[in-house]
Amino acid sequence: MSPIYKRVLLKLSGDAFKGDREYGIDPKFMGYIAKEIKEGHQLGIQLGIVIGGGNIFRGLAAAANGMDRVTADYTGMLATVMNALALQDALDKADVSSRVQTSIEMREVAEPFILRRALRHFEKGRIVIFAGGTGNPYFTTDTTAALRAAEIGADAMFKATKVDGVYDKDPIIHNDAIRYETLEYLDVIKKKLRVMDTTALSLSMDNDIPIVVYSLMIKGNMKKILSGKNIGTIIGGTK
Repeated sequence: MSPIYKRVLLKLSGDAFKGDREYGIDPKFMGYIAKEIKEGHQLGIQLGIVIGGGNIFRGLAAAANGMDRVTADYTGMLATVMNALALQDALDKADVSSRVQTSIEMREVAEPFILRRALRHFEKGRIVIFAGGTGNPYFTTDTTAALRAAEIGADAMFKATKVDGVYDKDPIIHNDAIRYETLEYLDVIKKKLRVMDTTALSLSMDNDIPIVVYSLMIKGNMKKILSGKNIGTIIGGTK
């Protein structure tokens, strides 16, 4: 079966890497994530990945507690590089070829972000993990994901979370929470739904990139979405 998307940007939160731990990286759960990515990639799609760093360091939280905001944000960017290298290792163990590109130059551990090189990796069947955020403070990794999705010409952005879509209120707290099957970008902003920040949503809207929010915790979900099954919540996109 041919995938319905040819090129996808996958956004993973740093929290997903914790597994059952309170912080850090759970190698066992990383192996699970790598297998999920492998199943989707084997359908023949070109795949870019952006990862958060919240399992190691949260820039906003540190700034709120007195740390300089710019310093905190750069520290958070370094945390995303650590996660990217961990994911690359897990993909290697799953026999999936990948490259890490970072917005902050550190040639000993990763390539610098160069769009043409990333596209060349896609053509050779490699996954590209984009780390280091945008390389600038005051931007979230959600915004980084929307930016990279636009730059690589992604057909869609997948946001893998711990819940199975976007709800009108927190489903963990409220038993009567209702899941949306589809949403428009502006609806997410007007309803103040905690999916992505407004900058990320605006970038996705301006470039007509649909956002698919789904559960990472359910095995096989990524492959099912790529195969055309309606899973999770689709935000915007008129292509």
